[in-house]
Amino acid sequence: MKPAESKSNRLRQIEALLIGHPDGLTQSELARRLGVHRSTIHRNLPDLDAPIYQDKGRLFIDRKAYLIDVRFSLHEALSIHMAARLLATILDRQNPHAASALRKLSIALDSRAPHISKHLSRSADQIDEDAQWQDPNYLHILETLTYAWAESRKVAIWYRKDETDPIRKFSFSPYYIEPSAIGRSAYVIGLREPPNEMRTFKIERIYRAELFSEPFTIPEDFDPGKLLSNAWGIWFTDEKPIEVVLKFGRRVAQRVGETRWHRTEQVTELEDGGLLWRALIAEPQEMMPWIRGWGADVEVLEPEEIRNVMIQESAGICEIYHG
Repeated sequence: MKPAESKSNRLRQIEALLIGHPDGLTQSELARRLGVHRSTIHRNLPDLDAPIYQDKGRLFIDRKAYLIDVRFSLHEALSIHMAARLLATILDRQNPHAASALRKLSIALDSRAPHISKHLSRSADQIDEDAQWQDPNYLHILETLTYAWAESRKVAIWYRKDETDPIRKFSFSPYYIEPSAIGRSAYVIGLREPPNEMRTFKIERIYRAELFSEPFTIPEDFDPGKLLSNAWGIWFTDEKPIEVVLKFGRRVAQRVGETRWHRTEQVTELEDGGLLWRALIAEPQEMMPWIRGWGADVEVLEPEEIRNVMIQESAGICEIYHG
């Protein structure tokens, strides 16, 4: 590496080197990489804004406290606003990290786009208002999983699928964290040991999480986009996806056609004004709440198992309302 030409440039390079080396670097190693004397590094360290600490002669950046600099264009900021509104709508628990991020963005946009800035601030208030569910244990678990994911470190989790299932402890390597609008929940996907297989855990069902020092490596062929490509929300499977065919009535046809509900969907207009909707879904059970939401305006044609479920539920509804 060529000698740093200016102090500001050198500070940026020191910060980048420490971020890129989680195991830390000595002052001599930094000096060698930057082509300067060790005394120069020693003089520059107090001027760094990054949270640096020293342990056994090596320098580290506190990755939990490290602030990431980012800049947005006006249109990018609007995209963040839209994402923030969805986040504020979906979250049912207080999340001070999400609220803080939106407030920082709001302050940064105040002079450039005051109207967007104002609404970002309001979204932040909504996320941490008293009406939100205060669950510090959930927040701690989410923080632990986030740090484990970022640092590629295994984590111990205590998990219970439902109230009839005992709490079980696993060693877990988090590969990906995915929010889901269905049930206002968040999920973590990764490798569970035992049985050394990919699993998805609903974070709200994790009772406890502890960080391990043991590292893990995410396989190069792991692609969450591909993994969830046929999922309705978060459920995936190694089995062949199932074709779901629905017939929507004329009354809701426009509403259904306005939105692309799934990446594999195919929509055909019918002569009576309705729509024939089909898609390949990994686990059709996951889309049942969506199907039920259309009431009598949708008919399940395939698969037969889902159709039979809707027939039974329809009979149950008739029994409730007509005796």
